[in-house]
Amino acid sequence: MNKRFVYFICIVAAMGGLLFGYDWVVIGGAKPFYEVYFGIADNPTMQGLAMTVALIGCMIGAMLCGSLADRIGRKRLLIVSSLIFFFSALGTGAFNGFEAFLCARFVGGIGIGVASGLSPMYIAEVSPSEIRGRLVSLNQMTIVLGILGAQVTNWLIADEVVGGVVATDSWNALMGWRWMFWAAAVPSAAFFVLAFLVPESPRWLMLKGRRSEAERIISELGCGDIVVTDNNHDRKNAQGSLSALGRYCKVLMLGLFIAVFQQWCGTNVIFNYAQEIFQSAGYEVGDVLFNIVITGIANVVFTIVAIRTVDLWGRRSLMLLGAGGLCLIYLVLGCCYYMQVTGVFMIVLVVAAIGCYAMTLGPCTWVLISELFPNNIRALAVSICTFALWVGSSTLTYTFPFLNSALGSFGTFWIYSAVCAIGFAFLYCRLPETKGKRLEEME
Repeated sequence: MNKRFVYFICIVAAMGGLLFGYDWVVIGGAKPFYEVYFGIADNPTMQGLAMTVALIGCMIGAMLCGSLADRIGRKRLLIVSSLIFFFSALGTGAFNGFEAFLCARFVGGIGIGVASGLSPMYIAEVSPSEIRGRLVSLNQMTIVLGILGAQVTNWLIADEVVGGVVATDSWNALMGWRWMFWAAAVPSAAFFVLAFLVPESPRWLMLKGRRSEAERIISELGCGDIVVTDNNHDRKNAQGSLSALGRYCKVLMLGLFIAVFQQWCGTNVIFNYAQEIFQSAGYEVGDVLFNIVITGIANVVFTIVAIRTVDLWGRRSLMLLGAGGLCLIYLVLGCCYYMQVTGVFMIVLVVAAIGCYAMTLGPCTWVLISELFPNNIRALAVSICTFALWVGSSTLTYTFPFLNSALGSFGTFWIYSAVCAIGFAFLYCRLPETKGKRLEEME
C-alpha cells in the first residue's frame, strides 16, 4: 500500500467534513449579531428561519449527492462541493438583505448535505479493508475539528459584549458576524485546489466500464484488495435507478435505522441546547460557556480514540457499546435531574455521554453507511441514508424544547435512554461485523 498517498487523498476528501462541521456550527456564534443587523432580534419566526434554512438545504444536498456522484463521479463532485462552500461563505457574509442571506445559508446547507454523504463514501472506496474504518473515521474527526474551529473563530472575532446587549452600531453587529462566515472561504479554497490532486474512485470507474483507468489508480494506491471486476450487470444498475435497491431492501433498512439512530440517540441536543441543559444543572451563563468548551474538547479527544479502535474492536462492538453506554448514562442523568442534583457531577455525566458517542455511534455510523452497500447502489443508498440522518437531526432538534417543557430534563433523558435500549436490541440482532472485509466481499 502506498500509505502516504492513500492518507493524503483521504485527508483531502475529509476536508468536506471539516467545512461541514464549521458551517453547521458557525451560525450559533454569529446569531446574536446578525439578528441585530437584520432587525430580527424580537422576531422568533425569522430567527427560526435563519437557523433552519440550512437544514433544508442539507436534506436536498443529501438527496442530490447519490445521483450526482454516479453521474459525474466522486472527484468532480468533491470539486463542486468545495465551490459551494466557498461561494456560500462569501455570500453569507457579504449580503446586506435578509432574503439574500437566507439564500446563501440555503446553498451552504446543500454543500453540507453533499459533503456529509460524499466524503465518507469516497474514502471507503479508495481505502484498503484493513484500515478502512480508521480512514473513514478521519471524516468524523474533521467534522468535530470544524465544530471546534467555528467555536474558536467566533470567540476570537467577536468583540466583548458589554452588559449582554449588542448595539446596532457596534463592530459585532456591522462586521463581526460577516468575518465569522468569511473565515470558511480559506479552507474552502484550499479544498478546491487539493481536490484536483486526488484520483477518481476506481470502483466508480469500473462501474463506468473504464477498466484501464481503474487499474492504473489501484496501482498508484497500492491497494491489492480493491478487486477489479468487469460486471456488466452492476454497470447497468449503476445509473441511479431506485429499482436497483429492491434486491437490497434489508440492508437498506439497516442503513436507514443506523442513520436515524445516530441522531435519535439524543447526544446532539447537548450541542444544540447546551445552555438549557447546563442551566438546568444549576450553572450560570458564564459557567455554561466554559462547560461548552469542555464538551467540544471531549468530542475531539474521544473521536481520536475512535480512529484507533474502529479497526481493532470492530464496528458492531463499538455500536453496541455506544447504544448500551448511552442508555445507562441517560438513565443516571435523568435520575440526577429528577433529584435536582447540581454541580460538577452533572458535567461529568454530560462529558461521559459525549465521549461515549464520539468514540462509537458518531464515527461508526459514517463508516457503516459508506461500506454496507454493494458498489452498484452505494452512491444512491448512501444518499438516501444521509437524507434520513438529516431528517432525524431536524426532528430531534425540533422536539427537544417540547419534550423538555412537557416532561422536564429528567423525562427527556429517560426517553433518550429508552431509544438507546431499543437501538441496542435492534443492532444486537441485525448488525453484522464488517471489520476487515473487502467491499465486494460484503455484497
